[in-house]
Amino acid sequence: MLRTVSAKLGRCAKRLARDRSGVSVVEFAIITPFILSIALYGLEVAYMNSVDMKISEIALSLADNASRIGQTDNSVVTPTVSEGDINEVMRGAQEQAAGLDFATRGRIILSSLERDAATGKQYIRWQRCYGRLSRQSAYGNDSTRNGLNGTALAGMGSGPTKITASANSAVMFVEVYYQHQGLMGDLFVDNPVMRKEGAFLIRDNRNLTPGVTGTGGAYPCG
Repeated sequence: MLRTVSAKLGRCAKRLARDRSGVSVVEFAIITPFILSIALYGLEVAYMNSVDMKISEIALSLADNASRIGQTDNSVVTPTVSEGDINEVMRGAQEQAAGLDFATRGRIILSSLERDAATGKQYIRWQRCYGRLSRQSAYGNDSTRNGLNGTALAGMGSGPTKITASANSAVMFVEVYYQHQGLMGDLFVDNPVMRKEGAFLIRDNRNLTPGVTGTGGAYPCG
């Protein structure tokens, strides 16, 4: 009886060893985690690049819109920048950043870079911010480190050639910071703080003397 059972088991083992019907299934089960990992990694990198591009577009669009403040003013009085104008361009940036939870994970810093008529120095005349990410301007503020107070400001911009404002003009300079959050957390890529800059010269004549006029500003940098 035992010999018969052993013979049957031996024959079953031989048939199982010769059986190739499940090879494809086993191979697929082995390589699926690798294929899935590569696909998810590619998806994560593509998403991070799209967010990076969007942050860059926000910086450029905001600087461009800020440079156009007062461009459609048809009065005979040279226009000034008002708190209402700044509120509008900041709201535009918020709309552009929709879906990124920018209010919590982002920071926009809009600065007016100007040339002081008395000293010829570059300085930040005024600065406005949006977003709760803890970041400060890499170049200074509009009070204690504006270029006239504190360290002298050679200009703004992360490149070797700094952006400067000419006499009786101004540069709208934007810094955008964003704490990226991956689709799958930090499983495949780190979640870096993205940083982009944008700058535009003001488009038309603008009365720079009073700085920012009006009340109701909603975007202090404090």
